[in-house]
Amino acid sequence: MFFNLTRGKVMAEKEIIFLVEESPEGGYEAHALGHSIFTEADSFEELKEMIRDAVSCHFDESERPSIIRLHLVKDEVIPV
Repeated sequence: MFFNLTRGKVMAEKEIIFLVEESPEGGYEAHALGHSIFTEADSFEELKEMIRDAVSCHFDESERPSIIRLHLVKDEVIPV
């Protein structure tokens, strides 16, 4: 959320970004950048639903971001 100096009111963020990683136990984990939102699921499709639900619970409707961006991070080690 930010303060708009020209209009003098608080406006909702346009988007929220989640870092998504494969869980060592299987499935996926996601956490929001700049917010205390964390969720996990067994499949990627289920994770997207869990993220939508978490964002809905975390923000009031007037403050809810209109875009949820997922950044999939894959950590892979290549032996040399």
